[in-house]
Amino acid sequence: MNVYTTNKIRNVVILGHGGAGKTSLVESMAYLTGITSRLGNVAEGTTISDFDKEEIKRKFSISTTMVPIIWGDTKINILDTPGYFDFFGEAEEAAAAADAAVIVVNGKNGVEVGTEKAWELCEKYKLPRFIYVSNMDYDNASYREVVETLTELYGKKIAPLHIPIRENEKFVGYVNVVKSAARRYVNKQEKVECPVPDYLEDYLAHYREHLLEAVAETSEELMDRYFNGEEFSEAEIVAALHTNVDDVSIVPVTMGASLNLQGIQILLDDIVSYMPSPEKRNIAGVNMKTKEVFEADYNFAKAKSAYIWKTIVDPFIGKYSMIKVASGVIKSDDTLYNEAKDSEERLSKLYVMEGSKAIEVKELHAGDLGAIGKLNAATGDTLSTKATPIAYGRIDAPIPYTYKRYRAKEKGEEDKAAQALAKMAQEDLTLRVVNDGENRQTLIYGLGDQHLDIIASKLLTKYKVEVELEKPKVAFRETIRKSSDVDSKYKKQSGGHGQYGHVKMRFSPLGELDKAYEFEQEVVGGAVPKNYFPAVEKGIQDATVKGPLAGYPVVGVKAVLYDGSYHPVDSSEMAFKTAASQAFKKGFMEASPVLLEPIASLKVTVPDKFTGDVMGDLNKRRGRVLGMNPDHKGNTIVEADIPMSELYGYSTQLRSMTGGSGSYSYEFARYEQAPSDVQEREIAARQNAGEE
Repeated sequence: MNVYTTNKIRNVVILGHGGAGKTSLVESMAYLTGITSRLGNVAEGTTISDFDKEEIKRKFSISTTMVPIIWGDTKINILDTPGYFDFFGEAEEAAAAADAAVIVVNGKNGVEVGTEKAWELCEKYKLPRFIYVSNMDYDNASYREVVETLTELYGKKIAPLHIPIRENEKFVGYVNVVKSAARRYVNKQEKVECPVPDYLEDYLAHYREHLLEAVAETSEELMDRYFNGEEFSEAEIVAALHTNVDDVSIVPVTMGASLNLQGIQILLDDIVSYMPSPEKRNIAGVNMKTKEVFEADYNFAKAKSAYIWKTIVDPFIGKYSMIKVASGVIKSDDTLYNEAKDSEERLSKLYVMEGSKAIEVKELHAGDLGAIGKLNAATGDTLSTKATPIAYGRIDAPIPYTYKRYRAKEKGEEDKAAQALAKMAQEDLTLRVVNDGENRQTLIYGLGDQHLDIIASKLLTKYKVEVELEKPKVAFRETIRKSSDVDSKYKKQSGGHGQYGHVKMRFSPLGELDKAYEFEQEVVGGAVPKNYFPAVEKGIQDATVKGPLAGYPVVGVKAVLYDGSYHPVDSSEMAFKTAASQAFKKGFMEASPVLLEPIASLKVTVPDKFTGDVMGDLNKRRGRVLGMNPDHKGNTIVEADIPMSELYGYSTQLRSMTGGSGSYSYEFARYEQAPSDVQEREIAARQNAGEE
């Protein structure tokens, strides 16, 4: 592949709702530009970007894939992202690496939740964007409805550059709004000039007027001409579009039928014409030597630096660190310094990824996207020179809140599963593995149930280890509500040296749940010698690890040793430890023991219209709504306290209730006494399960 300078590069992320036609669009681009000799199909699993076995099996994208498209003298690095919300972390990574976006909207389904989320992501990263309306060859596709909905949502900045010509519910051509000229398709892709149909004249006038208003606002001179009723030239309109697309004051709308290759050429032309090259974007890091701001700004003349925006770890294709060059020119024989790991590595080869295929290149200029193989680095790390060590900000990946317990199906494969998950966590920032020693379980966190299922499936297909996903145990606690007074004697005579320990103890609620116990002694007269006090406390300490009620850790107990007795020969530390442990178990059960359940502080953000449904569901889950606050974007933030045990399956339920538009976060808040029915159920379950 040729080397491209910064001004000849476009980095474009393809975003949109799942099933909108993103991968089909990328496939048609690849075919049109000669990358593939056969037009692939998502249903058949033959596309260039959905190459993973899981993607082929499930017929949707799971990971972001890069496909470099050469159009004229420009390289367009296309980043095809998943549309399903369980894989939003992939879209986040790609958006952070891109300089512009194409939001794909299904002409049949119209604007969906994923469309709005894609827009929000573009706003977050300040990305210039196009809207591409797909599937215009479908009978019930409606370009007009899409434009109207987008205008309602985002206002006058929505500007259609093309209007479809549809006859007998078929997509037969289009009208160019800038040129006020029409084209009709012949044999799908080829097109010929034709008059603008009468029924489109009003729409053309409306859309063109909107464009001219936007053009007029770019300068006072043009504004004056506009008010005087003067026409703008095509060149003036194009120049204004350049400016307005860059600053997102205009979001052009175009359309096509990807499988017929219709509209693809126009979109590629518009990407090259209107979308910014990296040199028009800003990026700054910190020079770790001088502690000063390093304004890289994709300048090829500055000290070389790059950041890793994604990592691919695959047992079949190997490990690749996907980089974006932030400054300078990186060459295949460079030695680069990783500030995060304080290590230098000499590169042997540089690549450009084309789906699953790695194409070797000699150098990458500032702003370009490429890959380095077998690099000892992680996503978010910065590569630079030792002389000018740079660190850029890390990608803001979504926090995973959905979790399940996992265990290897075959004994002895736990380590194999753990190693495989560690590799997968390198490429998936939204995957977390947590060892919960308290409940003797390993938890796997993701962005949704589907995400976790696919992780389990990948473990089997790629790493040959089968795991089972189960409902996780909840970390209950045990405490007491009343006081008790017990007498415990441990006596053992088996010939020769015996064992003797005798304690009298009081147990009462401590009044705080932050610590397991508090130990005091009030022994007078040497009934229990001082040297046995630590043994008594150790007995209490050991007994709190696994409570008498249901085997959960004990909290909030005050233990007072006030009397007892000893034997001058047979008493020992072990005997007093055992006696104290017995006293604790007996005293605990006599002091109205209860189970405490963990309570989470939950924040749910939903569109206003779903607030009632969400609150009703929270009530069913024993949640207590504490407040509702508007976010002034049409959403309500519902704040509630909810038992952790009731959050299981919440991700799926929330998406079902809100069509995927709701989101939530939570953190542990405190422990509270569980209702009696919950306690009974949990105690019975623990007894039935026995010791695992």
